[in-house]
Amino acid sequence: MKVTHERLEGNQVVLNVEVGTDKVSQALDKAYKKIVKDVKVPGFRKGRVPRKILEARFGVEVLYEDALDYLFQDTYPHAVEEAGIEPIDRPEIEDFHIEADQPFTFKAKVMVKPEVTLGQYIDLSLQREGVAVTDEELNRELELLQQRHTQLKAADRTVVENGDYAIIDFEGFVDGEPFEGGSGEEYALEIGSNTFVEGFEEQLIGKNVGDELEVNVTFPEDYRAESLAGKPVMFKVAIKEIKVRDIPELDDDFAKEVSEFETLDELKQDIQNKLLENTKERVKRDFENLVVGTVAGNAQIDIPEKMVQDELDFMYQRLAYDFQQQGIPLDTYLEYTGSNKDQWREESYAEAEKQVRGNLTLEAIAEKEGIMVTDDEIDSKIAELAKNSNQDPAQLRQFMELQGRMDGLINGWTMEKVIDFLVEKNEK
Repeated sequence: MKVTHERLEGNQVVLNVEVGTDKVSQALDKAYKKIVKDVKVPGFRKGRVPRKILEARFGVEVLYEDALDYLFQDTYPHAVEEAGIEPIDRPEIEDFHIEADQPFTFKAKVMVKPEVTLGQYIDLSLQREGVAVTDEELNRELELLQQRHTQLKAADRTVVENGDYAIIDFEGFVDGEPFEGGSGEEYALEIGSNTFVEGFEEQLIGKNVGDELEVNVTFPEDYRAESLAGKPVMFKVAIKEIKVRDIPELDDDFAKEVSEFETLDELKQDIQNKLLENTKERVKRDFENLVVGTVAGNAQIDIPEKMVQDELDFMYQRLAYDFQQQGIPLDTYLEYTGSNKDQWREESYAEAEKQVRGNLTLEAIAEKEGIMVTDDEIDSKIAELAKNSNQDPAQLRQFMELQGRMDGLINGWTMEKVIDFLVEKNEK
């Protein structure tokens, strides 16, 4: 097989391929064996028509379509490998010639990964953020812990105040008719939380337990339920009870109740240690992003639109999976937030492009610096994954190879090594 290639503008490459007559003969033989199964010729049983008879009756051209499929499937991957290119899309076959006892030739135009011209990527003297935990952060975590262990208790008064939880029954009416989803019983409404329609909660302040009243509000014009958007609504409300939050005191007893520690000081120290570890991880991640972003920004890359769109597809699928794990269809969530898939893609375009630029830059640095994961490192990574999932390393590796995941994992581990290299070479 002879292969030549020409690089065009816009990350396009044209392959010129010539395949020997022996391959053409093999492809025609395979095409004949496939076609003859369904050919009917008087005097011959189905599937038993000799090739010469078939070609004489229908012409050798009857074999060309299937032979072309076999030839493309067999030769295109080898042509790509010989040309040393990385296609990112299906090829466009521009012209081809197939004929018995003649070489098979074709041209294929294909979009490929762009060439990366690296800029400065070492000795950038970038500054990592300091790692510390402030009193404000510690106090915020303690407050959150308090809130998680806060309970509601009956108020010692009967008048509703801001901040109370009013236990109410309610029923809403539009034009005198009740509407779906507009009623509830024993509902704990936090006054001042703006949980209900604007103006609803304020009308309960100053009212008493046992009161029955009418609350009039107007739904906003952009309300998600179109049947209610902009409509005046009247709610019949009965105040059943008032509850207030019983916030536990921050003391040693609280520490004993919510943790394995005996004192509040021990609990505070544990929280501070965890905050410090989380801060270290965040600072590490932020610095890695800074390094990769700076290095990628210094590179010159003509990024194909196809790669950005593919990255958007990947990002959307990953996000959809995350929401699915929570039992929420992503399309439903987007609709609820007043968005849709097209709008999400538009808003995420810049991030996808940034991700593609970063990945291409890291791959180029890996190639230039000869950075790769060794067999021992791969074995170690798989052993770690197997340990975490309580599986046998050999079986896990075999399973991942059958799923076609190994190349992706190895590429990911390689990119981790490149990032470690860049961090080491660029930190002040």
